[in-house]
Amino acid sequence: MKFSPRTIGLLAALVTILIWTSFIVIARASASHNLLPLDIAFLRILGAGSVLLPWAWWLMRPQRRAGKKVGSLLGLSPLPLRITLLGGFFGSFIFSMLSYSAFFFAPAAHASVLMPGSLPLWTTLMAWFMLGQSISKVRAIGLACIVLGDLLVGGSSLLKAFDGGEVWKGDLMFMCAASCWSFYTVLVRREGLDAVRATMAVTAFSSVTFLPLYAILAWLGLIPSHLGTAPWQELVFQALFQGIGSVVISGITFNMMVRHYGPVRSTMMTAVVPALSAISA
Repeated sequence: MKFSPRTIGLLAALVTILIWTSFIVIARASASHNLLPLDIAFLRILGAGSVLLPWAWWLMRPQRRAGKKVGSLLGLSPLPLRITLLGGFFGSFIFSMLSYSAFFFAPAAHASVLMPGSLPLWTTLMAWFMLGQSISKVRAIGLACIVLGDLLVGGSSLLKAFDGGEVWKGDLMFMCAASCWSFYTVLVRREGLDAVRATMAVTAFSSVTFLPLYAILAWLGLIPSHLGTAPWQELVFQALFQGIGSVVISGITFNMMVRHYGPVRSTMMTAVVPALSAISA
């Protein structure tokens, strides 16, 4: 059966929204268990890399056999080095560290509004800056409402910061994570990247930078880590859901959304995530 581009885009949107909603609830629940934020980021990249790196190597095998120079990062990324570095740094490395760390300070309701809820704002600004897209009056009003919503959610935590509250730290990290993901989204659109190859590239970057660095620092005891003491069931679950679910599956479906609907419309569609994740939480 061959689906139309519209059907494929819609199915990709549904899968992305479902996984993003689950990601927020599960990541917040994980904050009260054994693993630390960077432990979860480590398992996320490890789980994704176990699937995507062999897949990328197999995908580029015909070109290598033909003697062609393909990809970057020692053949682990199917995309050129510049795109791999930019997409991997913002779309995987920094995004993972900021988002998982934020869940240890702020509740899931804040995450749902300040991350996927503010993506249309950041993506529109990035598209205006990087692609030269104009902002209509109606869209500007919508963006102003998003800013108002962010202030209603995060404003109280900022006021409580003077009394020693720490929720504002999580809110700030959620907003920074959203801006990183928006940059990656617009980059995918500007370069016309294939969904699968873009996801492989960002995972390859984090696999050769974050994974070995964090493993060495944790092993030497230079940074705190609970990877050695957490139950193996929790390690496997986080690697499967955060890595294969949140990165491999939703990474591919989100890029398919961007190719079909464009970066701004795609992030507008994910605006249903705040309500769904708040109800689920």
